[in-house]
Amino acid sequence: MSAPTLVILAAGMASRYGSQKQTEGFGPHGETIMDYSIYDAIRAGFGKVVFIIREDFAEAFKASFEPKLNGKIATEYVFQALDKFTAGKNANPERTKPWGTAHAVLCTKGVVNEPFAVINADDYYGQEAFVQAYDFLTNECNDKTYCILGYELANTLSENGTVSRGVCSIDSNNVLTQINERTKIYRKQGQIVFEEDGVETPLAEDTRVSMNFMCFAPNFIALCEQEFDKFLEKQGQELKSEFYIPFVTGQFSTLGLGDVKVIPTNAKWFGVTYKEDAPTVKASIDALVTANVYPNKLW
Repeated sequence: MSAPTLVILAAGMASRYGSQKQTEGFGPHGETIMDYSIYDAIRAGFGKVVFIIREDFAEAFKASFEPKLNGKIATEYVFQALDKFTAGKNANPERTKPWGTAHAVLCTKGVVNEPFAVINADDYYGQEAFVQAYDFLTNECNDKTYCILGYELANTLSENGTVSRGVCSIDSNNVLTQINERTKIYRKQGQIVFEEDGVETPLAEDTRVSMNFMCFAPNFIALCEQEFDKFLEKQGQELKSEFYIPFVTGQFSTLGLGDVKVIPTNAKWFGVTYKEDAPTVKASIDALVTANVYPNKLW
């Protein structure tokens, strides 16, 4: 059995952040958040990393990562583009916004053929989470069993604005029963709420949420293609609607195709949604280096 693959979502436009945060340095020697994720993946046992990026910054991106990863882990690059998997379908030609994270995974068709984990480029997930993901991918993952690494909602908020999270509903066996992408979550008067259509609904502090750290068998990519066709039929003319990984993961359960386990993780998460998050991220990484979780110079 081949070692699992790590798929990194790095094609986002970073509109809220204001710059290309995927390649911004936060570590003592300019390490990106991705560097720490890849480092954790390598020591957990992953065999390949697949970067999903935009073709317009591919040259600079490769120049940054290839020298330091050469000989340490296999690398491949996939380009997410608006015209991929839309030919002859109901897709608005005036759209400029990417189709979303599940479309990004669909773009790995033909490249990823082994069990794989998906993460965001701009989220730090913690060493423990990669160990848990590797263990699941090598021992439990199959065509009928996927998983989500479930973080506590209270530990995933930004002090600088709203966040989007896949809110998980689970049964007594930690199997997913429903997942809802909540695109506007924040703390108000000491309580966590999500807002939808102007209505605020409270969420418990310990609600398990997806941070887009999920583990799949390769058949998930075919499910993304199937569901993307349906998405385009219904919403292909819209300029901003997005096709999310949590939605397709939920469909896997809803359609009775299998179970999605929600594996609770105590790993420490932090990320950069807004420019104002950067100092906190830098301080968090400095603390991890001081605690010898990572070497001062990663590569």
